[in-house]
Amino acid sequence: MEPVAFRIDRGSGLVLEGESAGDGPPIVLVHGLSATRRNVVQGSRALLKRGYRLIAYDARGHGASSPGPSYEYPELVEDLAAVLAHLELERAALVGSSMGAATTMAFTLEHPERVPALVQITPAYTGYARTADVDGDSWERMAAGLEEGGVDAFVDVAQPRGLPEKWREIAREATRQRMERHEHPQAVAQALRQVPRSIAWKGLEPLDHLQVPVLIVGSRDEADQLHPLGVAEEYTRHLPNAELVVEDKGNSPLAWQGARLSGVIADFLERHGYAPS
Repeated sequence: MEPVAFRIDRGSGLVLEGESAGDGPPIVLVHGLSATRRNVVQGSRALLKRGYRLIAYDARGHGASSPGPSYEYPELVEDLAAVLAHLELERAALVGSSMGAATTMAFTLEHPERVPALVQITPAYTGYARTADVDGDSWERMAAGLEEGGVDAFVDVAQPRGLPEKWREIAREATRQRMERHEHPQAVAQALRQVPRSIAWKGLEPLDHLQVPVLIVGSRDEADQLHPLGVAEEYTRHLPNAELVVEDKGNSPLAWQGARLSGVIADFLERHGYAPS
């Protein structure tokens, strides 16, 4: 069950680095902006133990993957398609977090027949450029902090305002650990400027017609201001076959709890017939 690494040459010096483990029904993990492939289910192996094949890759410019010429959602969707083609996967469940949620949703809207089930972890894309209602200057401050002061400066800038004391140190340490995994921090800074202003698809109306089963994992705004719960709730209203799960008030977000999140995902997939034999 040890992971097998793979590399995908996308041309122009861009190489995507990823890994695959397990032999069951495939699940492709797609991470968020400034994260790495480890940050979708936080390194948990619970989905492997449930009998699934787990596939994860670093987005262009993130983790071990090399920088790309630009970081727009159409290119991120093409990268996802390239991963599926490289692994010869005609169909696979997709699990995307934040930027990865928008990437996997955009792919699913284009190819619903190839996605038996979709998981959206803390979606923030509202159908228009600039993620949710977050101040666009926040992304510039994070990018500039990373460029000028490195990981320490990024951690300071990225700390959410008003985060309850009980989660501050956990959030800071998690941010530091994820940022230290990037081999090309300048590329991450470029992505921080481009991705939030990119368009994955236009408006939320296309979600009205998507029949694919979708699990939406929301986070309460007290703990996660970059991914407003209202966006997850809006997805649930639009999608005809959606389920929304949110942590209980006062608890840490489900998206932060890899093993528990993996269990929720596996239960959802099995309810919809996507299960190991």
